[in-house]
Amino acid sequence: MRLRRPATLLALLAVLSLVAAACGGSNKSGSSTTTTAKQNVAKGGTLVLGAEQELDCADWIASCAGASWGIYTIGGQTMPRTFDFTDNKLVPSVLLAGEPKLETTPNQKVTYKINPKAVWSDGAPITSTDFKYTWDQIKNGTDIYDKTGYRDIQSVDDTDPHTAVVTFSTSYADWRDLFGGFYGIYPSHILQGKDRNAEMKDGYKWSGGPWMLDHWTKGQEIALVPNPNFWGNKPNLDKVVFKIITDTAAESSAYKTGQVAMIYPQAQLELAQLKTLPDTKYDVTTSLSYEALWLNTQKPPLDSKNVRQALAYATDRDAIVDSLFGPVQPGIKAIQGFVTPGNKQWYTDPFKKYTKNQAKVDELMGADGWTKGADGIWAKGGTKAELAISTTAGNKRRELTEQLLQSQWKSAGFAVTLNNTKAGTLFGEWGPKGIFQVALYAQVPASNDPGLCTVFCSDNIPTPANPSGNNWTRLASPAIDAPWKAVDKELDDTKRKDESVKGQAALAEEVPAIPIDPFPDVIVYNSAKINGPVGHNFSFGPFVNMNEWWCTNGSC
Repeated sequence: MRLRRPATLLALLAVLSLVAAACGGSNKSGSSTTTTAKQNVAKGGTLVLGAEQELDCADWIASCAGASWGIYTIGGQTMPRTFDFTDNKLVPSVLLAGEPKLETTPNQKVTYKINPKAVWSDGAPITSTDFKYTWDQIKNGTDIYDKTGYRDIQSVDDTDPHTAVVTFSTSYADWRDLFGGFYGIYPSHILQGKDRNAEMKDGYKWSGGPWMLDHWTKGQEIALVPNPNFWGNKPNLDKVVFKIITDTAAESSAYKTGQVAMIYPQAQLELAQLKTLPDTKYDVTTSLSYEALWLNTQKPPLDSKNVRQALAYATDRDAIVDSLFGPVQPGIKAIQGFVTPGNKQWYTDPFKKYTKNQAKVDELMGADGWTKGADGIWAKGGTKAELAISTTAGNKRRELTEQLLQSQWKSAGFAVTLNNTKAGTLFGEWGPKGIFQVALYAQVPASNDPGLCTVFCSDNIPTPANPSGNNWTRLASPAIDAPWKAVDKELDDTKRKDESVKGQAALAEEVPAIPIDPFPDVIVYNSAKINGPVGHNFSFGPFVNMNEWWCTNGSC
């Protein structure tokens, strides 16, 4: 599962991972690129694509919509947004008439001029009231995925329908990721006074993007058709169908047999066999996304910093990454912080000190009062150092990761069991409620913003009063809070970089999680069939420019 990172990360949302890698072509910019020679654009046809995961709901601001595949298949195609993620940076979208005006005194204020051509699919104009409605729904709503940034907005002035003036109560550096990112902007004229979640969770017929939802047959497929009132580049295709194929082997088979023309799979060893297929473009690069081991610091023995550091020294991360991803992306290395080398501006490597070192494990565990029993397992006060690792059941690569960790940690003196479950349970229940010890999953940033407060700050630990908090490690640390809160508020990039370096160093000291791999971003598609700007987009997925694609001779 690709779990989306809340909107606070926008100048990272390097969402996901972006360095150039080696197999097939690669896109260093982090945005969609034209991969075919100029041709006459053919109209028509139904393009069938593979989707490795099904969204739980289509209300993008609700906690049920945490999966990135919802944005890839529906949200990014139907929800208007203020900024696009292009060439590894945020640029004003077709919704806006130009770059918003940023004022910093006396309070931060952003003025958005709305493109006068921008309309909803029913012909109603997109207005500043839609901005105001969206802000109110997120800030004051319940069961919201994340309120970061929107909580800092003091008011939205919608006096002029074509101009939204957003005033903040405190500085917020990642303001470009608001009213865009994964949420988008909602139609107030359709939803005002209604139960937004009830209206949207199972799909909706309106749109402010190039596509509209034709149907969503749960467990089977999602189909999109062109929005006839879209004011930007209208789709060339008649329809796009996403076939929901959650098993990687079945997904690969569907591509090989021509049932689908493109897949966007999580990196699995068996994908390497697709490289040599005829008429196949196999493109892999380092994305902004990354996987890590997330430690529930409220569960013994992980409530001890010594134990967490010992686990970091007990882990041969490079060996794991090479075993799992080497055939898919040769030369890949473990990441040394909670950002990938693809996000060059913000990458830092404080975890490089943690290499497999049994002497350090022994030193840390001994200093914490642990001794090894006859079975080779650490024990303290009659309790053994036992750990359970949880991930998404059925994901073979992650299950292999668990097996490698189980072996490495056992040799270092830790007893390890595996306790996996379905994605909906892990991300909808176990994570938010703390029903796990060690969890293995990926973070998918929305952009290349360096902010990590949403994931690691004390204010974002889930509580009954804050059930949507995303700090599932549950570590309350002033040393972590201070720099990451400064990153969120500081508008000067040089000072932000200094604070982010401090923040990453604090994470390496406290070890609420252990970074593992910069997630390879893999695209496989039939280059004889699909034409247009097909490429990596680490925020909205490779389908973001689908309205500009066409099938050769109009036949898909």
